[in-house]
Amino acid sequence: MQQRFANIWFRHLITDWVVTERPELANEQFVLAAPERGRMVVKAASPKAIESGIMVGMVAADARALFPALEVIDDDPGKAAGLLNELAEWCIRYTPIVAVDLPDCLMLDITGCAHLWGGERAYLKDIVIKLRHKGYEVSAAIADTVGSAWAVAHYGQDKRIIPPNGLSGALLPLPPAALRLEATVLERMQKLGLYQIRDFIDMPRSVLRRRFGQQLLDRMDQAFGHAIEIIQSVKPAVPYQERLPCMEPIVTAVGIQIALKRLLEIICRRLVKEGKGLRSAVFTGYRVDGKVVQIDIVTNRGSFDVMHLFKLFELKISTLRPGMGIELFVMEAPVTEDVTEVQKKLWNTQADSGNVNLIELLDRLAGRAGMETIHRYLPDEHYWPERSVKIADSLLETPQTAWRIDRPRPIILLANPQLIDVAVPVPDYPPVLFRFKGTVHYMKRADGPERIEREWWLEQGMHRDYYCVEDQDGARFWIFRLGHYDHDDSKWFIHGFFA
Repeated sequence: MQQRFANIWFRHLITDWVVTERPELANEQFVLAAPERGRMVVKAASPKAIESGIMVGMVAADARALFPALEVIDDDPGKAAGLLNELAEWCIRYTPIVAVDLPDCLMLDITGCAHLWGGERAYLKDIVIKLRHKGYEVSAAIADTVGSAWAVAHYGQDKRIIPPNGLSGALLPLPPAALRLEATVLERMQKLGLYQIRDFIDMPRSVLRRRFGQQLLDRMDQAFGHAIEIIQSVKPAVPYQERLPCMEPIVTAVGIQIALKRLLEIICRRLVKEGKGLRSAVFTGYRVDGKVVQIDIVTNRGSFDVMHLFKLFELKISTLRPGMGIELFVMEAPVTEDVTEVQKKLWNTQADSGNVNLIELLDRLAGRAGMETIHRYLPDEHYWPERSVKIADSLLETPQTAWRIDRPRPIILLANPQLIDVAVPVPDYPPVLFRFKGTVHYMKRADGPERIEREWWLEQGMHRDYYCVEDQDGARFWIFRLGHYDHDDSKWFIHGFFA
């Protein structure tokens, strides 16, 4: 596929932003200035001020001498970069790859995106109109390379969309500054009468290098597509991402459901082809007022079952606030996993669906109560009770050791043993009663002790003697004495509960 790039040039980035914050300055002369070598120097000027002859780099006192009513505003050195980053994130609705090009540009890799808006002309028009509604005066262009898009956006005349393989005709009439050259190189070219790119494009490269340096050759190669120029997106592109623009803003739940299902069908079709299953997904809506709304889901196992995933999202659709309408929907699958052939058969309606029903039930429960409320435990290779179980990362994880069944273990194991008061007739016997949280439990039966030593290679400390005890109501507990019965520091604890 032919690569295509769009450059958006904000002619008066900072001053346009100031006007959005202070509309009363819309038709006024004002500048932004910052201290430089002991003087306040103009860093940005409003269009009206520029028309009056005030230029960037002028001393603010000189500018005010020419126009006493000129308003001077303190400049924020990092404001331009912050604004461009915000605008770049806003432009992600048009393409997943948007880069900031300081001091006043955005570069978009629009390969394969423009057709969703009905072509490049409609695509570019939509971007420009919406940015102007935000208050920014912009100049934009589309071309085959980063350099050529920048050149046409800054120095192009009427033609803003350069057709594929049409770079020569568009670039040759432009001035050398369209190649993003340094000021000293441009000055030498001006003195030699090289006013357009066509004036030196056919000169020997050795001559150009000797007179103007390697930068000129590099910029020429980048602009004409002979060298690759990589742009760094403000957000890494998600490998599994699908986009659905809307002809009219969507405001109803039914419309959102239709868009959601369509995007799930597209992304799941791709996952099936690549042998992947979705573990998490984010459904994002870009509203006409510039705000972004989104919902997300997670699954216990990689899935490409459209209806199952739709039901998980359906639980959260009511939380989306479309406002005046959503104009673009995006589905992202940031976490996926390989799905084996055995797993694929599980989704076949003719196969045994027991496991699938369990997985889907867990996903729905997690969607309602939160993923952190559901855990799967596996045995771990430790004798010490707190370390003898671990939380599984997924349903696919298999135990590395078998569950211990030679000794009774409680259904509920406390994360931290709780201290209890006991009455013991003989020091090395189980207690006849114990008090826990204000309730006294009288023992009817007891089994033990089972001694569990510390894992000395991990920590030092006293051993535990565990007892399985049953009280007068039939409730069963797992309690232990810490240390030897005749040890002065020995204490009793409760550690678990049986069914």
